[in-house]
Amino acid sequence: MHSDIASAGPVVHTSPSAPTWDPQQYLRHAGHRARPFLDLLTRIPELPTRPARIADLGCGPGNVTALIAERWPEAHITGYDLSPEMLHRASAEYAGPTSGGGLLDFHRADLADWLPEKPYDLIVSNAALQWVPGHAGSFAAWINALRPGGTFAFQIPGNFNAPSHRLLADLCDTPRWRARLAGHGARYVHILEPEGYLERFTELGCDADVWETTYHQLLEGPDPVLDWVKGTALRPVLTALGDDEEAVAAFIGEYRTQLRRAYPQGPRGTVFPFRRIFALARKEA
Repeated sequence: MHSDIASAGPVVHTSPSAPTWDPQQYLRHAGHRARPFLDLLTRIPELPTRPARIADLGCGPGNVTALIAERWPEAHITGYDLSPEMLHRASAEYAGPTSGGGLLDFHRADLADWLPEKPYDLIVSNAALQWVPGHAGSFAAWINALRPGGTFAFQIPGNFNAPSHRLLADLCDTPRWRARLAGHGARYVHILEPEGYLERFTELGCDADVWETTYHQLLEGPDPVLDWVKGTALRPVLTALGDDEEAVAAFIGEYRTQLRRAYPQGPRGTVFPFRRIFALARKEA
């Protein structure tokens, strides 16, 4: 498909502390990362109108946006993301007409203040809202933008108390790194537990379904957990260290040693448990 990053759309607010993303690194574990979204996709009910209008919040490199198009090939689907790197990859790979006469396009937007400019049948988000402090405060506006009978659905990581994240936060707060990295490993205190999301949706009058799943993933290769977090949780740290190659090597060396102890390699790979939180909210028809 042809490249089509739309210049119009919601206002973008960039920040010097925003992580720099690497689509290629993120996609190294594409199968494991996409599985929770596929599980979410199967639970989304039929949409109220056809062809449907769908928003994918935090579309990343576009691979899961394409999965939405497989289920609703006639839909007009717009992926929103703040990362120029992710949008470039998504547009180059997926933008344009779909097999069922629909359309995939991509807009640059900050989910912290994104407001729908048109009604949607489905607003969906895959592993993105954890980067948006106070995201639950946007639910009312997003659900209000749904057509009657429309659905808001998302999944987010729920593993921020896992060793992979605790070790990262603790390392950032050690005397050696505190001045440059304090707080970079502990950015997710705004994630609600499943009951918190269920309460928000019921308060908004939605028919809600919220659940959690822990995937026990078997990762292959040397230091696979480090390789995983290089595509996600480690991005703010690497962005903060910038071009200081010596500091990057030193930090990763310390973190690698700790991850090896926390996630020992077995004869067939390294087990990496990963908890995910899922939520569906259907607007009253």
